[in-house]
This record gives sequence, structure tokens and C-alpha cells, in this order.
Amino acid sequence: MHVVVNAAQSVDGKLATRRREQLRISGPEDFDRVDRVRAAADAVLVGVGTVLADDPHLTLDEEDRRVERLRNGRPGNPARVVVDSAGRTPTDARILDDAATTYVLVSGGAPPERREALEGAGAEVVVVGADGDDAGEGHVDLAAGIDALAERGVDRLMVEGGGEIIYSCFEVGLVDELHVYVGSMVIGGRDAPTLADGEGFTESFPRLDLVDTERLDDGIVLSYEVVDRGS
Repeated sequence: MHVVVNAAQSVDGKLATRRREQLRISGPEDFDRVDRVRAAADAVLVGVGTVLADDPHLTLDEEDRRVERLRNGRPGNPARVVVDSAGRTPTDARILDDAATTYVLVSGGAPPERREALEGAGAEVVVVGADGDDAGEGHVDLAAGIDALAERGVDRLMVEGGGEIIYSCFEVGLVDELHVYVGSMVIGGRDAPTLADGEGFTESFPRLDLVDTERLDDGIVLSYEVVDRGS
């Protein structure tokens, strides 16, 4: 599977404020770029924190792109994926509507009633990582989740965050491309989320090759290929 990470951050590397409030960092030109990247993907993945904070829809904005996908024998919108260990996704979340298939990746420790509620709301719940075992430890086994998505026909996956999910993807060596929009603003805050949260690397750092830059709106898009996964 080919995994593409996309994010927008401030000049000082923050995705949002310390209150984790939704913040507009980029503008219309970058929104269109993101829509193009989504249109090329088979699925778009976010963490449950993004769902709880932003209630995203994760569908295509441009009708022409949906029509083109349908013309090519693909669903009008890419599938949507939520990494949600405990099954906390609200059953009325926009990501669970019928605009596209939605997979919710949960651990074996997710309460059965939450799994049933999500299935009743239209999601396909995929259990990857059992409660308390060596692989999952009550959390989603992300590598196993990617394998499960591949079995469901996902060949190209777009990861849109948040920072914990992006770090986890780098940690297990899943990322092939990284596209970062850097907006002309400073957010600050030691507790504000960054591009790659989590425990952080202390050795064997993933190495990137800068392959393109593009000026959009009042910022710049930096496009990288991963040349050393650090594992």
C-alpha cells in the first residue's frame, strides 16, 4: 500500500492551538490541492481525536472529481477510516453518513456496545489489536489495520492526522510521502499539537527527500518522499 500523509501547520510547526481548536491555516488554493490528493486516494484516514474535535466529512468538494472517479469505476468518494481504539466516534458524526464507506478501526478492548452502536450507525468496525496482548495492548495495531484495509481494496491511503496518528504511521514505517502546507502564522504553545506528536524518536529517525515546493495562498507546500523509514 502507498501511504500519503498530508497536513497543514504554522511556521512554528503547530497544527492547532493549545486548546486543540479548529484553526484555518491554509486557504482556497490549498483546499483545492487537498481535494485533488483525496480524489487520488482509495481511503482517507484520521484519528478519533480529529473526529471529536472537528467532525470532518472527508468527502470530495469538487463534483467533477467525483464524476471522474465514477467514470473510472471507483466510488464517488474515497472510503473514510477512523482509528478509534475504544470506539468513541459519535454515532451522529458526519463521517458516518452514507456519502462513502466508513471503516472504524478499534482494539479488542473496545466495549461491545460501542461496536454495535457504530455498526448500527453505518460503519464497518474492524478489530485490530486485542485488549492486553503484546500486539495491541488495548490500542489499535496500526500495521494490522493497514493490512485489513488492503484486504478491502485500499491501495492508496491518505492520512490527514492528527499528530498522534501521523507519528504512529512514521513509527511503524508506513509512510511513503509527506505533504506539508506551512502557513504564514505563529501559533505557539508547548501543549499545542504538532505534526508528529507521540513519544518521539531518539534514534533511527525517518529521513526524507524534498522533491517539490509550491507557493499557495500565503504559504508554501513542502513535498517529501520517505527515503529511510528509520526502522
